[in-house]
Amino acid sequence: MKLFSVKTGEELIETLTRRAAEEGIVNGAIVSLIGAVDSCAISNMPAGDASTDVISEYWQPFELSGTGEIRDGKVHVHVVLGREGDVALAGHLHWARVESFFVHAYTIGLTEE
Repeated sequence: MKLFSVKTGEELIETLTRRAAEEGIVNGAIVSLIGAVDSCAISNMPAGDASTDVISEYWQPFELSGTGEIRDGKVHVHVVLGREGDVALAGHLHWARVESFFVHAYTIGLTEE
């Protein structure tokens, strides 16, 4: 298992993609994500059309947890985000900026048989 740390001033998806490539992980599981971000974009499917995404951007701090995968070098992450007022949001993560905190991603490379 590899620990990928996303540090202050970094974008989460870009950093995980770069670190996976550096470690030679083309396919893998992001077993756990934990940390906090300062802004992000997530998407969910509208009730009437599962083939589309509605992307929402947020410009405030969130606690973050999640899981994901790396397929053919591409990072795919789903998250649960907690914000002020004890409100939780969830969805597919498109991007997230880490400015004040950190995110740790516990990752395992996989080999296909």
